[in-house]
Amino acid sequence: MNNPKTETVRFVPRCPRRAGLALVVALAVTSFAWLAARATGGGGATHLSWDLIHLIGNVISAGGSDSAKAADGSQITLTGSGTWASEGDEQGQAVTGGGTWQTFGTNGASTGNGTYVVTGLVSFENAGPNGVPTLIDNIGSYLDARGGLLVLRVRYSDGQRGVLTVSCHGPANVPDTVFEGITATKGIVGYVDRGKPAAGVDGNRTVFHVLPQTDNDDQQ
Repeated sequence: MNNPKTETVRFVPRCPRRAGLALVVALAVTSFAWLAARATGGGGATHLSWDLIHLIGNVISAGGSDSAKAADGSQITLTGSGTWASEGDEQGQAVTGGGTWQTFGTNGASTGNGTYVVTGLVSFENAGPNGVPTLIDNIGSYLDARGGLLVLRVRYSDGQRGVLTVSCHGPANVPDTVFEGITATKGIVGYVDRGKPAAGVDGNRTVFHVLPQTDNDDQQ
C-alpha cells in the first residue's frame, strides 16, 4: 500500500496544472473562433433597408409608390421604407418601417387611406447583388443594392392587419423568377395582382440595400 501522505503530495498539485492547461486551451480556441468570425463578417447581424422608390430616367430616389389589385380589380397603393437586421439564415430582428396606404374601388374612386407600420419580419430571401452600377442611386450605394423577396407583417391605421411582400428584381444578376413590385393583404382582402413596372413610367419599383456596419453592430 502506498503512503497516504506521499500520494497527497504527488497528486494534489497536478489537478490545478491540468485545469489551468484546459483553461488556456479553451481560451485559445474561443479567441480563434472569435477572430475567424470577425474576419468573415460573422460577428454581428447584417442590417438591410427596403424602399418603394421613384425611378425617373436613370435616377433612383426614395418616396415612390407601388400598387397591387384584388380579384375584383380594386386596388391598394402604398408608399414606404424601413430596415431590418438578419443573422445569417435565422429570422431577422430589429424591424422598423412603414408608410402610407390608399385603397380604390373597381371604379377607381378612393375607398380609404391612412398610414401603416411594420410589426414584424416573416422572411427575407437574398437574390444577390445587382451587378455593375447602371443607375444613379440617391438612397445608398448601388454596389450595396440587392435583389430578393421580403415578407413583413404590418398594421394599418384603421386597425386592420396584413402582410406586405416586397420583391426586387433589379436590372441584372437576379433570376427572372423574382418579380419587381409588391403584393399585400389588408384584413380579408388579398391584393395579389401586382402592378408591373413599365419603361419610362415612375412606379411599382423597389430596392434593398445592405447598410454599412457600425461599431454598435460589433458589440451585439
